[in-house]
Amino acid sequence: MTEIDVVVIGAGLAGLTAARALHAAGRRVRVLEARDRVAGRNHGDTLSNGVPVEMGGQWIGQTQTEVLKLVEQLGLKTFATYDNGEAVTLYNSTLTRYGDETFGLSDAAAEEVGRLQAALEALAETVSLSSPWASAQASELDRQTVDEWFRTNTDNPEALAFWDAVVPALFSAETAEMSLLHFLFYIKSAGMLDILVGVTGGAQELRVVGGTHQISERLAAELGDDIVTLDAPVHAITHGDDGVRVDFSRGSITAAYAIVTIPPTLAGRLRYKPALPAARDGLTQQIPMGSVIKIQVAYSTPFWRDAGLSGFAFSLDDPLSITLDNSPPDGSCGVIVAFFEGAHARIAGRWSQEERRASAVATLTKLFGTQAADPIDYLEQNWMEEEYTRGCYGGRLGAGVWTQYGAALSEPVGRIHWAGAETSDVWNGYMDGAVRSGHRAAAEVGARLDSRGES
Repeated sequence: MTEIDVVVIGAGLAGLTAARALHAAGRRVRVLEARDRVAGRNHGDTLSNGVPVEMGGQWIGQTQTEVLKLVEQLGLKTFATYDNGEAVTLYNSTLTRYGDETFGLSDAAAEEVGRLQAALEALAETVSLSSPWASAQASELDRQTVDEWFRTNTDNPEALAFWDAVVPALFSAETAEMSLLHFLFYIKSAGMLDILVGVTGGAQELRVVGGTHQISERLAAELGDDIVTLDAPVHAITHGDDGVRVDFSRGSITAAYAIVTIPPTLAGRLRYKPALPAARDGLTQQIPMGSVIKIQVAYSTPFWRDAGLSGFAFSLDDPLSITLDNSPPDGSCGVIVAFFEGAHARIAGRWSQEERRASAVATLTKLFGTQAADPIDYLEQNWMEEEYTRGCYGGRLGAGVWTQYGAALSEPVGRIHWAGAETSDVWNGYMDGAVRSGHRAAAEVGARLDSRGES
């Protein structure tokens, strides 16, 4: 006889969403979280002036319907990311302001970027979201890296520099570090590139007042301390025909089923008895997390707005490559959010915080002028150093992984089910994908409990 119906490992959006659905259906559920907080890759902090800022995942697009439903159900409010005015791009020490869709590129480069985007999206249309490994050209697409495809299809250095900045901005990884099939699957799962990189009408359109970490905090509060246990790192899962036993820092618990919602690479570090099938274990060895250091730089006012700038900037020259206006909704101070990503993050991760701050402020000064040289505050979050994340934004699949191992990504192993943003076929890697995956896993386990009469 098991103690509960389902044990959920991880109290991020996927785990808490799954637990909420199962609890609402009358299931006996327990959530185990290794950290001393919920929310996983969502995390909030506060500037010295009391303004809250998001140090993890923060934006929600209008097509991310599942997380928007959750925000509404939990009584949270959203507001629009500031997107008025022109943007800027820095390339070869030349700063270009623009208000159109050229990203400040030269005419030739902009035309080439558009041609490449159209070609990529045409290929993406051929990819199956439910079974990428079974797509018509899966083998051919999966054996190539994104880098190989770009360099085979253009020799325009400015266009290449643009894509070399855009890809890390989306994945926190370099073009050479993922398969073309994974890139195509990812952009299709979000509705293509314009949505992924866009602010108004795109994935960066909305923010949650007070921060997205509140979504998980309110979910956990609904469930209560009897269900959600913090400071409880899981070490091992024993599984068999009669249920599962999860060993964690405070003891062990038995359940009919387990839902593991932590990133695949971390899930692979747990001990399983018996060992996982080779396909699942091989998969977890080959989904590294992205490399990113997120920073928030605060000023007494959002001065760039007075200059007619939106705060959106691309630097193709610097380690800090992308910025957005992250000021509070009342504009009481100015905040620029920016990122060290991919290879830049790995290099910057070896610097001191003072060196990263100096590099960031120097780049912002180039992008927005001398007023950017004197911030009132600087915060950073190095996700690579987080023990229970080991990187953001999510896991990626390198060349050959989707076709060799992809089927194991969300396929249950006996009584162990898998969830998390990496397992979603819609908005993969995003908060919305995490919520969808929680719903899916809860439905899978609920159906099995019903069919076996085990609850």
